[in-house]
Amino acid sequence: MEGSGASGLAAPPDRLSPVTIERLKAAAALLRKAEKPVRVLRAVGWGPEVTEAFFAAGEKELPKVSYTPIDAAPVHEALRAARALIDGDGPVQQWLLRIASVIGVGADMLAAIGTKEFHRQSVNLYGSPQSDLLNCDVRPLDLARMLDYVLGSFHNLDINLDAAEPATTASELAVRMDEVLVRHFGDQAPKIELVDHLSSKALAGARYIRIRSDATFSDRDLAQLVQHEAFVHIATSLNGVAQTDFPLLAAGHPGTTCTQEGLAVFAELISGAMDPSRLLRLADRVLAIQMSMDGADFLELYRFFGERTHDKVSAFENARRVCRGGLVTGGAPFTKDSVYLEGLVRVHNFLRIAVQETRVDCIRLLFAGKIDIEDMPAITTLAAHGLCTFPRFLPPWARDLRFVLSYIAYSSFLNRMNLERVREHYKQMLDNCAPPVATQAATTPNL
Repeated sequence: MEGSGASGLAAPPDRLSPVTIERLKAAAALLRKAEKPVRVLRAVGWGPEVTEAFFAAGEKELPKVSYTPIDAAPVHEALRAARALIDGDGPVQQWLLRIASVIGVGADMLAAIGTKEFHRQSVNLYGSPQSDLLNCDVRPLDLARMLDYVLGSFHNLDINLDAAEPATTASELAVRMDEVLVRHFGDQAPKIELVDHLSSKALAGARYIRIRSDATFSDRDLAQLVQHEAFVHIATSLNGVAQTDFPLLAAGHPGTTCTQEGLAVFAELISGAMDPSRLLRLADRVLAIQMSMDGADFLELYRFFGERTHDKVSAFENARRVCRGGLVTGGAPFTKDSVYLEGLVRVHNFLRIAVQETRVDCIRLLFAGKIDIEDMPAITTLAAHGLCTFPRFLPPWARDLRFVLSYIAYSSFLNRMNLERVREHYKQMLDNCAPPVATQAATTPNL
């Protein structure tokens, strides 16, 4: 392992005996089995008939949705068996116990699907717009409101090329994306599938990327999808499958969602694929979740997103994301979409400190499978014992860290400056500037 802190020496790994390792492997195998029925996004999905009925009724009636609760008892039985094998309080043991707890909450959430209890358990799993970020007295809701205020001011400026770009069809996008994926993943490249019904424009699984056949895309969309879905979600899935000693690392349970989505959004940012409209979409979801928690029903959310997107299908899908699994009447949303901004903040801060502490190994181990940042002590312990291999598939920016290291090292210094004084200085200067003139937007980055 590389050095850490001022001493330049990493802490010795938690030593695991052969007997302990076998017990932990067995516990992890039981957890892998226990989490398989807890398929959250599948359980909360709405069929296409819900969309059709909503628009057929003139967009004036609340959607009529039914769900099938899961039986949580078998899940908890498997979790009890797994916990019985976990002795000690080392990093690996704490990791497995945390996963057991997450899987249990996820099972209870899906057992209560379509009720207020579903929302309460959703907050336990994913947090909410009100979650405190690392005890820093800021919340995802604060970031969402700031992004909405700042980026919303740019709507009338000529900085967005998307409107001028010819729309790319789903089939055209699939061809272009396939070329990028084969180049990056080789014989492990995921299959691209065109489907008629999908909750978003695109969705990644362990071995596939599904694209909604009636959607249209810009070049910026292509860059974002590749960075987010392929270079992060697909990569961590494939790297997790390669972890033969602990296949649990391939499991995308809710306990990994915050870091995985945060890492994917950070990938869009650091690669230059992000744009204001994308970041505003993420912010709008957080604002809408808070609206629902405050009592807004599906129709109010639909109108909110309609004002933002000016597209009925997009407005419906965004409102659906908030209400799925909970109540369309308001007060009990699904809070998963608040993790995109929360995860981005957590990942960015982790990377800053990892750079300062010269722990490049930990940056790359983030891609070793489906893990949470807080699992890093366990992952490094497994790596020290040869039980977790370094990832084969890394995004270009994580494989060649020169830009990331330079950027984070520099930006870390800026945080030591008094930003209010800096803001006041340059605000006064800008107030004395001539009115703005039209500018030309930058082009989409090459993949």
